[in-house]
Amino acid sequence: MSFSPQSKVWIYQSDREFSDQEVSAIQQQLDGFTTQWKAHGHQLQAKAEIRYNYFIIFTVDESTAGATGCSIDASVRVIKGIESQYGADLFNRFNMAYKVDGKVNVVNKEDFETLISIKNITPDSIVFNNMVQTLEDFQTKWEVPFKDSWHNKVFADLL
Repeated sequence: MSFSPQSKVWIYQSDREFSDQEVSAIQQQLDGFTTQWKAHGHQLQAKAEIRYNYFIIFTVDESTAGATGCSIDASVRVIKGIESQYGADLFNRFNMAYKVDGKVNVVNKEDFETLISIKNITPDSIVFNNMVQTLEDFQTKWEVPFKDSWHNKVFADLL
């Protein structure tokens, strides 16, 4: 299945790493959902994937049928179910994800600020911009150096 660069993307970040076994089970749930995901009776061209055992990413190509409020609510219910079933927080936007030596770490905002202050996170550290909204932006602006992200504007005074 190919997706337009303008496809809509939604990213949910876990506060903890899912085990490989959990990823496999969650991926099955997501696949089951996306194969029947509809908007006003129209099948959505959609996929869901898990990256780095932390991020659940939905992609919908709206060139055939657009996601609607009801269809988006359905995806949120799926995520809330996963959150409840696996004891993970997938909606806390104050958790920050960054990479060190290729490994993803997630910490709360206060710990993130501390890591910046003590120079464990630098302008060149890779951070995740979960606010991207299109597939094109996901592919080019999701994993970026701190200096090129919104994090730099919010936390610049700590550098």
